[in-house]
Amino acid sequence: MSLNRRRRKIGFLLLFFQRIRNSCVLLLKLEKVLETNKSGFNLQFLKIKSVPNLFWSSLNPLTLKPPLISVVMLAIGLVLFGLGEALLVASGAGVSPWTVFAQGFSKVTNWSIGFSTFTISFFVLLLWIPLRQKPGVGTMLNIIIISLVLDLSASYLPVFDKLALQIAEAALGVVITGIGGGIYLIANLGPGPRDGLMTGLQRKTGLPLATVRSIIEVTVVIVGWSLGGVVGLGTLMFAFGIGPCVAASMSFLKFCFPDRSNNQSIQ
Repeated sequence: MSLNRRRRKIGFLLLFFQRIRNSCVLLLKLEKVLETNKSGFNLQFLKIKSVPNLFWSSLNPLTLKPPLISVVMLAIGLVLFGLGEALLVASGAGVSPWTVFAQGFSKVTNWSIGFSTFTISFFVLLLWIPLRQKPGVGTMLNIIIISLVLDLSASYLPVFDKLALQIAEAALGVVITGIGGGIYLIANLGPGPRDGLMTGLQRKTGLPLATVRSIIEVTVVIVGWSLGGVVGLGTLMFAFGIGPCVAASMSFLKFCFPDRSNNQSIQ
């Protein structure tokens, strides 16, 4: 019996890694298609590889006395990020990939989803060490502000019965989350655990931010689902849409405001 269980576990792991590989291959193929697209529709924003340095960007992410404009824009970005997450939850069409991961992890450990999320965030922060990713004021404010917005906005958001309206609300949530993510990342006061992992891996791999973020989200969905987390249409929309939305947000802001870094990424 133990031998059969081991065989099933080995088979599951092989299937799991195969799914990750297939997802990465599909994303890389999509990148090549977008790169060779010769139509009039401009998709160059998906190829952004650095966080712009705009007028609200802090020069030092580790400073204990950040510029007021950096803190204000950081807060605005985090509020939008939390509102987008709340819209996704209210839609009922599926939660974000990291919440799926927390659900599955909580079923394995019998811990609450909140404590599971905290534990996962802690281990994600440990991954920052080999990536040489720097935490900052924004790293902690990320957890605090987003959690508050999720709790305070839940009772005010609409809940729809029709599937079309649920999908629309989920799509709006993904877009707003991407806009908020772009604004607060540009503040350069330290990204949240997940976004820090994204920017750190981007520097190591040289891939576009949209591609790196999508690979992370798809991987997290697969792990969470394999552990027992619930996956819905909104989950897939978030997994494949958050990377392009964050990239589009930063590209649009860079277009609207002069980049002070002269095409160099902020540290």
